Amino acid sequence: MDSLKIWYDREGDYLEVIFEDAPASLEEISDDIFERRTVDGRVIGFVVFNFSQHDRDKLHLPLVITAVAAA
Repeated sequence: MDSLKIWYDREGDYLEVIFEDAPASLEEISDDIFERRTVDGRVIGFVVFNFSQHDRDKLHLPLVITAVAAA
């Protein structure tokens, strides 16, 4: 894993967390919640739109994070 990067845009109400810098696209997995996936299907981050409108006690991010051994 590269370094963890977290952005929150208050004006856009947008939260993004990136585990690895790589070309990727977004795939919606729930209302306003997207996985950032590489071409080969690896999840390298996630995005939550309308972040402040989600109940933080009930916000569920259905992500599976797999550790990869360092080369």
